[in-house]
Formats: sequence, structure tokens, C-alpha cells
Amino acid sequence: MNRPLQQTWDLDVFFPGGSDSPEFAQYMNALEADTNRFRSELDALPSPQTAEAAAALQSFVERLQDLQKRLRQAAAFIGCLSAQNQADRGAVRLGGRLDGIQANYQSAMTRFDVLLAEMPDSVFGQWIGSGAMSELAFNLEERRTQVKDKLPLEQETLANDLAVDGYHGWSALYDTIVKQIRLPYEKDGNMVMLSAGQFFNQLIKEPDRQKRERLFRQWEEMWTAQEDFCADALNRIAGFRLQLYKHRGWDSVIREPLQINRMTGKTLQTMWEVIEKNKPVFIAYLERVAKLMGVERLAWSDLNAPFEGKDTNVSYDEAAVMIEEQFRRFSPQLADFTVRAFEERWVEAEDRPGKRPGGFCTSFPVSKQSRIFMTYSGAGNLSTLAHELGHAFHQHVMNELPPMTQRYAMNVAETASTFAELIVSDAALKQAETRERKLFLLKDKIQRAVAFFMDIHARFLFETRFYEERKSGLVGPDRLNELMIEAQKDAFCGALSEYHPHFWAAKLHFYKTGVPFYNFPYTFGFLFSSGIYSLARREGESFESRYIALLQDTGRLTVEQLASKHLGVDLEQPEFWQQAVDLSIEDVKQFLALTEEG
Repeated sequence: MNRPLQQTWDLDVFFPGGSDSPEFAQYMNALEADTNRFRSELDALPSPQTAEAAAALQSFVERLQDLQKRLRQAAAFIGCLSAQNQADRGAVRLGGRLDGIQANYQSAMTRFDVLLAEMPDSVFGQWIGSGAMSELAFNLEERRTQVKDKLPLEQETLANDLAVDGYHGWSALYDTIVKQIRLPYEKDGNMVMLSAGQFFNQLIKEPDRQKRERLFRQWEEMWTAQEDFCADALNRIAGFRLQLYKHRGWDSVIREPLQINRMTGKTLQTMWEVIEKNKPVFIAYLERVAKLMGVERLAWSDLNAPFEGKDTNVSYDEAAVMIEEQFRRFSPQLADFTVRAFEERWVEAEDRPGKRPGGFCTSFPVSKQSRIFMTYSGAGNLSTLAHELGHAFHQHVMNELPPMTQRYAMNVAETASTFAELIVSDAALKQAETRERKLFLLKDKIQRAVAFFMDIHARFLFETRFYEERKSGLVGPDRLNELMIEAQKDAFCGALSEYHPHFWAAKLHFYKTGVPFYNFPYTFGFLFSSGIYSLARREGESFESRYIALLQDTGRLTVEQLASKHLGVDLEQPEFWQQAVDLSIEDVKQFLALTEEG
């Protein structure tokens, strides 16, 4: 691997010139024109009642997949521009234009779905049973079934069009709020102004508890100042969803996220029940960490804190080498891909002002590349880097599949990313030579398990309860704080001394209009990947081809089908979930043994 590695990504390979790129302007013009033409021609297509009429639909399937790839390419480019520089107003304008094109495409897809639903069962079965359509059978059947659950075509089209400036507009407003945030922070004796993302990175990696508590109070005060704006955005997003669900005749707010994630309510319920059953083990861990820190109980700001005084500095180049070496122990293909990603500047990792908080991976399907966004500031971001590389590899192994089969749900999307984290953390733990190093690595692993089992559970509980109250009207900031604290207390079994009341305002995921309930899929992905990793540990490198086959099926099977086919397990039963949780319990037991007095 060439060193030193550049920590800024290369976007010019797609469209040189950023938001002012002439090439991208031409791309958008062609995309808009082709989408308009596709929609108008699809609108004019008669209902396919015969095999001959169904065959005519095949060319539209090819075109819609081409448009899907091009739309994803445009969205990825604009998303990268906005993330790397929140002051890029050109990117905001491009995003608004793309929203309109995507709404037009979604309306066309609603019409396409209606055509599928109108097709007689015998004609549809014959059409997807042979030829090019057979490869898309699962996805076409899924669309045909789901459209029957929705409003008539004209009403769904109107909802899509109104969502651009209504529903999605509130999400954009939240982004505007966050990008203007600046917080003072003392660095090397000087006061500097940090973005929300930079400040949060300093907060979670601060080893001194008193200083960390001051930073947390400052963080809470900042969100208190923004709470009215955030509450407006959150209430309007929820209100739009609830009204749409009501008109569709849906009585559960969890119906859409389950549908999107291709999983049953029984699977979700079983997963949470197994987690609840095992929480006492993780409470014992939190109590032990509190004892080591010399406090009675941990506060929210302690959950991700490093051991006090522990040097956790790992340079970006060192992190790249560590990740590549540990990936190679499991999968040569994954390691080779990782080297390519670093050397071809697929990663934006530079710690600088103006970037949005958080991390993500986005794909450019036309170019068959991905880009990873994060802010790297030391070992605390090592897991994030491995996580996003896992996402990128997932897309990489699907690049040659039909675009319609590449659209996997968030819960299985988190499988590859969390699996990559497990490879890195487990390998590092095995190589640790000192007790102190083992404790540091164990704590890092267990902290992530606590996040998935408790923090994510709190988000799920909060959102479930918030939506129930929102049915009766607007929910004010004070009540949102109360709901958040109640959810956190329930999820952490009352084990903390202090909670994060404004977490609902600080967490971007609550404002993502494209993904309702942006929480439980993370926990599913963590446990699903834990189960896969357990199998991979037993089989070694021979598991690589099986793993890649599983990833390639993530866009064309339900999660229950995926687990049954590739792992031979039933996700609606507790056995698989218990085995997956047991891996984290092993870590807790090792941590408790290493920290026993004497």
C-alpha cells in the first residue's frame, strides 16, 4: 500500500469541478429528460393482459434499471459534495433538483407497479418464469404485492410529488440547522470553533471525566438552543408518515420499516426478546467499568469514553495497514479490495471544519466504485473505517448483478459492515500481548455491543412511543426529552446516573425521510453478522465464497429466506439470536475476569 495515504477522496474521477461541474450539469439534464420520457411512455402503456403485452414491458424494465443506476450515481455525487462541505450551496441546489427528478421517477415506478398488479396471475407467472425476467422474479413479485397495499396510482403520485418540498423538505431543514452549528473548544491553549461532528468526536474520545462532563453539558446546551427547530422538523416528518399510513389503511408505524427491511414482525420481536433476556450480563459490565472509573454509576457521556489516560492514538496510515492485514486473514478478496479503496482515494477521512458529522458509504453504480465519508481522529474511528469498508465491499461483489437485485435493505446492509468490524476487532484482540491492550480492545468491542443492544433499543423504544403520541397532535420539546429519557432508562435498565435528553435532536437518523425507524436494522445487522462470523471462524478462508454468495443474495431474498438458504437457521426462533449474543457475552466474561480484584 502506497504511503502516506491521502485522506481526501477523489470525486473528480466522476465529474470534475464539484457542484459547478459542466459534465455533471449535462448528466443531470440528460437524466431529467430521460426520466420524463420514461414516465410519459409508461403512462401511455396499456394494461398488460396477455403474454405479448407483458413481453412489451421488458424494455421498460431495462430502462428503469438504467435510470435507477444513474439516479444513484447522481445522488451519491451530490451527497458527497454536501458532506465534505456543508457550506456548498451549489450542492444544496443540485440536491433540490435531484429530489424533483427522483419524485418523477418514483411516480413512474408507482405506475409500473400498478401495471404489474393489473397483470393476470397466469400471465405474470409465465412472464417472470423464463428469460431475462426470471433473474428479477423475487423483486418483481415483491413490487407487485406491495403496490396492492398502497393508494390508487393518482394518489400515490400526488403524495410523491408533495413529499419533495414537504416531507423531504423537513429533513433538508434539519441538515441546514446542523451545518450552521459551531461550538467553542479549547485546543492547545487556544479557543477554536468546531462543527457538530468535530465537537462530538472530541467529546467521545476525551479521557478526562470532568472535562468530558463539561463537554457533554455544552453539547446538551447547544441542542437545547436548537430544540424548537428540531422538534418542528421531527413532528412534521412523523406527521407526514402518519397521514400517509392512515390513508393507505395501515394501522402500524412499524409496517413500512419491516416491509423495507424484508423481515417479519416475529423476527424483530424474537430478536429484542433475546436481547432483553441477556441484558443483566451487560449491566454487570457497565457496573464494572463504573467501579474501575471510581464512580457509583456511569453517565451517558461515559459510555464511549476511553480508559482514562490511555493513549489511543493510531494514525490513518497505521489504521489502513491494520485493517488490510486483518481482512486478509479471512478474505484475500476483501483485503485486495481494501487496498484499492485506499490507494484510489475512495475515503474522505480528513479532520477539518465544515464537514457534516457521522460516517457513511455511498455507491456510484455507473462507475462501479464507492466512496466512504468519515472524520478520522484516532483509534476511536478505527471501527468506523472498517465498518464503511465492509459496506463498500458488499456493493463491490454485487456490481455485476442486475440493478434491481442490488437494492438490499438496511438490516442486511449492516451485515457486511459489522462483519468487517468483527474481523478487525477480533484479530486485534488475539494479537494483543499485554493485559492493558486486551482490556482496551475488549472494552471497544463491548461498547459496540452495548450500543446495539441498549442505545439502539432506546432509539427504537423512543420512536415507537413518539409516533403513538404524535397521532394525537404535536409533541413539544419538553415531552420529547421526557420520552427520550424514559426510553434510555428502560433500554439501560436504569443503570446510568445521567441520560441524554436531547438525543432525539442530536441524532441525524431520526430525520432521514428515506428510512423510517433508522435503528433496529443496526442491531439486526450486528447480530446477523455475529452469527455469520461465528461460522466463518470455524471454516476459515473456505467460507469466503459462501460469504460472498450470501451478500449477493441480500437484494433478492427476505432475511428469513437468506438465513435459511445460506446459514440453515430460522430467524423467528431464539436459537440463532442467542448464539449471536453469546459471542458478546464471551467478551464480557473475559473483561470481568481480567478486571477482578487481585
